[in-house]
Amino acid sequence: MAAFGPLPVTQDLSTLRAKLQGLLRFLRDAVSISNAHTVDFYTESVWEGLVDLSPETVLAVLSRSAARAEAEAQPSEARPLVEPETGSGVTDFPKIFCETSQSLVNVEAFALVAKYYSVQNLGICTSLEQLLIALRGNKKQRTGENLKPNEFMNVKKSHEVQAMSDLICSIADYCGIKQVIDLGSGKGYLSSFLSLKYGLNVYGIDSSNTNTRGAEERNRKLKKHWKLYHTQSKVDVNGLALKMTKERKVQNEMKYKTDTEQVYNNSPAKQEKMPTSDFLPDFSSSVISDIRIQVENLHTQPYEEENLCFVNTFSLIDFLPIDAIEPISSSQISNREMSEVNKGRRKMTSQSSESNIYSPLTSFITADSDLHDIIKDLEDCLMVGLHTCGDLAPNTLRIFTSKSEIKGVCSVGCCYHLLSEEFEDEHKDCTEEKWGFPMCQYLKEERWFCGQNARMSACLSLDRVAVGQGLPTESLFYRAVLQDIIKDCYGITKCNQHVGKIYSKCSSFLDYVRKSLKKLGLDDSKLPEKTIMDYYEKYKPRMNELEAFNMLKVVLAPCVETLILLDRLCYLKEQEDIAWSALVKLFDPVKSPRCYAVIALKKPQ
Repeated sequence: MAAFGPLPVTQDLSTLRAKLQGLLRFLRDAVSISNAHTVDFYTESVWEGLVDLSPETVLAVLSRSAARAEAEAQPSEARPLVEPETGSGVTDFPKIFCETSQSLVNVEAFALVAKYYSVQNLGICTSLEQLLIALRGNKKQRTGENLKPNEFMNVKKSHEVQAMSDLICSIADYCGIKQVIDLGSGKGYLSSFLSLKYGLNVYGIDSSNTNTRGAEERNRKLKKHWKLYHTQSKVDVNGLALKMTKERKVQNEMKYKTDTEQVYNNSPAKQEKMPTSDFLPDFSSSVISDIRIQVENLHTQPYEEENLCFVNTFSLIDFLPIDAIEPISSSQISNREMSEVNKGRRKMTSQSSESNIYSPLTSFITADSDLHDIIKDLEDCLMVGLHTCGDLAPNTLRIFTSKSEIKGVCSVGCCYHLLSEEFEDEHKDCTEEKWGFPMCQYLKEERWFCGQNARMSACLSLDRVAVGQGLPTESLFYRAVLQDIIKDCYGITKCNQHVGKIYSKCSSFLDYVRKSLKKLGLDDSKLPEKTIMDYYEKYKPRMNELEAFNMLKVVLAPCVETLILLDRLCYLKEQEDIAWSALVKLFDPVKSPRCYAVIALKKPQ
């Protein structure tokens, strides 16, 4: 491992477990709110059972809490309660839930404690900026081309790919690794970008053959797109040479080169007295300055950072006399020697560009997958995953810990509702050996489970609600009232079928009910319009209950996500061969709500 400096200090396993204990203490009562399904909101009297406050009170308090949060400048100021020295959680748990009914009685304390146990405020997150500085040391960042991914991706994907590829490239440099395995590569955006921009050898593995074929075609188009930018970016250096060609005819250029060689053969004293204008009479001082700066940059750029240089990047040097270039060292380099160096660099660039590949592969990955069966030339590598769904995220970490070739991992999970839980249903046939949750030993000993609805609510984002992209209350209201109609009029207490996205296609509640019943295979002809609208009028005054309850779920969502992420981080801390592991906020949560990356590096062997 080519270490450039010590990585940021992270919290040890005992500290993380103490924070986990405090979080569980809060969630034991609060998780019932996350697990309540809004479809059954009215049929099961969810509000009366779980909240002992008026919806107006809840909405008013949460609105004030959101306003205070927005006004706070520093995340540390957002911590509402003082953490004890043991790190086990808040010192004095206020009375949030009724001891007998377990219903919510203090919404302000609920919001404060929920905020405390978010990833950002709990103090378990490592700074991305500090990590990048440590990974790069004094080494200049490899920037590749000026091409931005938003030229061929949407804003969200562009933001994710650019931030994650930058981090992965830094980790690869730090570990001295060229091979990357992208699990759940999907359409191949991250894989293509890592290969094209950063010159890494990438294998993108996805379970969908359709995604693999699409990724191959997309990568082909991206390569063409990339070549176009190669041509455009030559303007900076080659544009100067083009200007020279336009201002002088071929014969003058030949004469100019001959004069240059003659002057170069003169004594150093004569060269010092010879003004630059004698060599380049038709060029302004600003052009010469630009040339000097660009040539100096080309000299100081490390070889390994030139994977994406163009074949004729150095061609301008051949047209310049030695005096036009400020020396980079005390030793003089002849034009012939310079040409040989340029040829070597061009050869290196050509060979490097051939070796920088992206190979889309189709395979269903489990924790027990043998990578040697999938990748024949497997070598020391990094394993990455950008928004890997469900169990693929924890399986990525398990593969990383079990395969000696994988030296580092950078995983951003998503779709928590698709996670398998070991202790969710104790009566089901436990044929699964490696579950998505929990992973760490402490939560296994606690036999902790969240529940599907709680995991689904963990996908909610308080940041997006804050910017007006929150929950569609009316559509949820329609569905909850529909459920009461189905229960009363059809005798169905549990409906396992999904209505889907019918709301957006309906002009009114009546239209919504009719279309939904038909989709569910229920005869709507026996329901007159008045009966349907009577249900609407009955529950319309109680819509604010549903709105307030969903806001409680949104406030609680970061805590459930914290639990899932802490579980993964603690699992990594439990492994003996891991040198460093951390949780890093990688994306802007407004652009990409699932913004946390789990990162780990193995000890050098």
